[in-house]
Amino acid sequence: MLVIACIKQVPDTTQVQIDPVTNTLVREGIPFIINPYDTHALEESLRLKDRYGLRSVALSMGPPNAETALRKALALGVDEAVLLSDRVFGGADTLSTSNVLASAIRRLAADEEVGLVICGKQTIDGDTAQVGPGIAVRLGYSQLTLVDRIEHLDFLGHRIRVRRKLEGRYEIVEARLPALITVVREINRPRYPNVPMRLAAERAQVTVWNNDVLRLDVNSIGLKGSPTWVSRIFSPERVKGEIIGDGMCDPVGTAELLVEQLLERELLAV
Repeated sequence: MLVIACIKQVPDTTQVQIDPVTNTLVREGIPFIINPYDTHALEESLRLKDRYGLRSVALSMGPPNAETALRKALALGVDEAVLLSDRVFGGADTLSTSNVLASAIRRLAADEEVGLVICGKQTIDGDTAQVGPGIAVRLGYSQLTLVDRIEHLDFLGHRIRVRRKLEGRYEIVEARLPALITVVREINRPRYPNVPMRLAAERAQVTVWNNDVLRLDVNSIGLKGSPTWVSRIFSPERVKGEIIGDGMCDPVGTAELLVEQLLERELLAV
């Protein structure tokens, strides 16, 4: 049985800059990393592999250089890495992306039963949290989002029970397998590869599927299959007089700062 981790190679947003003239990302010299939430999806797939003897697959859609992210997954211990790469996949929004990924998962499922698909809750470059749910809908899988703990797995009974981390509370949910879950950072602590695994990953094969393999309608993928697009990217300007405080970690200090500013502007009576 397969457990599939969907991962994405993204630009390191701590070093991303925006061209003030074109309002586009400056990509030259920017390092790429595995989307941080996806590292937790990958780790959880490896833990399930170790515990239940599943076969693990790392799946990614992107340009040829996304192979680097998949080799990192191989170094961590996945059994197979599949890269979906074709120029016709380029320019995809979340709808088109989920179409391609779901098609690849469907192809993998034709050869071996898929028990679970795991995604990070969202990517740091898009922040939409739409691709995972989109895959689940296309495949007809149970959909469980914001998972911070897998409580129970019963592959024979085709059941899964998870804990979802919601705002101010938790929720325990049970569903049928196969399922797709999206995970938050709190679910685990990702492992690090050792030197022998790194060396083995450099020699390992990364399977590359283009649209000749998936045979998707070109009007349903890439830019042609994307009903949404990014018209402009820009850095938000600071509002004049804006008060910056950390109300979460320092609520008292933030409140004092606010009161002080209100008194200075004579907007608060003592």
